[in-house]
Amino acid sequence: MDIRTRKAVGCAILLAYMAIYAALAATLGAYLLPILPFWAALIFYAAAGLVWILPLKPLFGWMNRDG
Repeated sequence: MDIRTRKAVGCAILLAYMAIYAALAATLGAYLLPILPFWAALIFYAAAGLVWILPLKPLFGWMNRDG
């Protein structure tokens, strides 16, 4: 698979992952918001805003790998 095709497939995977992750994080956050105190909700949203990138490192490596 050439690099151009890999990048196109990787972008499609990235968009699907981001949509699913955002929906799950927002749903979980909406469920937890009435239960958690303000400081805990703040920590949840900060963590959810940073953790999404961790599973994407292998995808970016695969997308940029030569031939």
